[in-house]
Amino acid sequence: MPTLTDLARGLTPLTEVDIEWLHALVSDWQLLADLSFADLVLWAPMRDGSGWVALAQMRPTTGPTTFHDDMVGSRAATGERPFVDAAYGERRICREGDPEWTRGVPVRRESIPVTRKGRVIAVIERSTNLSSARTPSRLELTYLKGADDLAQMIAVGMFPHSGEEPALVRSPRVGDGLLRLGRSGKVSYASPNALSAYRRLGLSADLVGAELGPVTARLCAPGRPADDSLMVTASGRAPRETEVEGNGSVVQLRSIPLVVGGLRTGALILVRDVTELRRRERELMTKDATIREIHHRVKNNLQTVAALLRLQARRLAAPEARAALEEAVRRVGSIAIVHETLSHTPDEIVDFDDIAERVVAMAGEVSAPEVRVLPAISGQFGLLPAAVATPLALVLTELLQNALQHGLAQWPGPATAGILQVIVSRTADRLTITVEDNGVGLPEGFSLDTATRLGLQIVRTLVESELGGRLEISPRAKGGTAVLVDLPLEVPAAPVGRRAPEDTD
Repeated sequence: MPTLTDLARGLTPLTEVDIEWLHALVSDWQLLADLSFADLVLWAPMRDGSGWVALAQMRPTTGPTTFHDDMVGSRAATGERPFVDAAYGERRICREGDPEWTRGVPVRRESIPVTRKGRVIAVIERSTNLSSARTPSRLELTYLKGADDLAQMIAVGMFPHSGEEPALVRSPRVGDGLLRLGRSGKVSYASPNALSAYRRLGLSADLVGAELGPVTARLCAPGRPADDSLMVTASGRAPRETEVEGNGSVVQLRSIPLVVGGLRTGALILVRDVTELRRRERELMTKDATIREIHHRVKNNLQTVAALLRLQARRLAAPEARAALEEAVRRVGSIAIVHETLSHTPDEIVDFDDIAERVVAMAGEVSAPEVRVLPAISGQFGLLPAAVATPLALVLTELLQNALQHGLAQWPGPATAGILQVIVSRTADRLTITVEDNGVGLPEGFSLDTATRLGLQIVRTLVESELGGRLEISPRAKGGTAVLVDLPLEVPAAPVGRRAPEDTD
């Protein structure tokens, strides 16, 4: 499915700035569709002048739809949609004509020119399904009046508001609650949902006729004084969003100033009760903090265990026993690194590149005095869930130690020419790690199935049983050993502000 940007760049004469303006409009035009009880289709002129192409479409949540099919990407020749032609050429909102009958349903069509800096760049076709037409209620009349005001602002280039951030997904919608303010900032209409939200804040009087700014400020919880943002938003003087907390409830406000004919006529205030949403967010924050604290304590406990094992190793005279305890210290340390990383993240997803660098550094510190080889990493692991990161850290530790102690420590060549590298390749669904060294290579008759070393048994169990991957150990073409670890992978969603995994394939 082509995007608005793809269609606009490929088929229309619109500039990049025009396209950004249309993106800002489309990000917020659910508001116009809901207030209008109508479908919206955004038409832009074709570059060759042959007609129009539909760049975007929006259906209302407040009424029946007119278009059951997707209109995006469809084209219309000049003359097929006369209202669109007229709105673009005459730079005015066109509403003339009788309802059309589409599939046995009466539809009223209107067109609104989209203006940016005095130039019409597109046209919104507004189609209202009249099959359920009846005498409108006061709420519906308020909705329609607000839609007409917004349409006039779009036609003169005053909506979307210049410099305003695109509406967030969690911003209040028309159905959540709507207040209509007059020029003085007094409430002229309050929908039932909006009034209920203010009742939860502690309002006992009626909203209609009251100045919303002072009323909202008085409802703020003690210790949470009203700030300038709240007063500006509640009075409808600027396009902003804010939250009001009082009486144990939290209400979100969004202000949309209305300017018609160059004069400020009032504002629409969208209202949403977000008490339960904020409560759940606080619970999640508490849960995340608890999980991070648990990881922190596990890390501390593992470090204590490693310290005890290290003390015990120093008291042993038998070299084999001491080496075994030192290996245990390294294994415990690699797991502790993962838990330390998890203690600093708000979720169970970690940047494994940081962990890998620390594991490599730890392996180099322990074994470098013997073989004078520092492991190197090429490629990126990216973000990994904790369930993968913990066993993978242990696998990487074992493979590096095995290469340093059994491959390179016995290598007869010059120590400074030793090579130990970790090559990482990541695609959408696979993670491949290759650990290569140019050491003495595999012993004659080596078989992974019959290998008795504890380290290899640990690696095989973790890779094949726990991670569901594949492990291969083979001679390196230029001498030495190559170990391949191939893992299936589900790519986690990258949290905000975190580095997303890269495809290094």
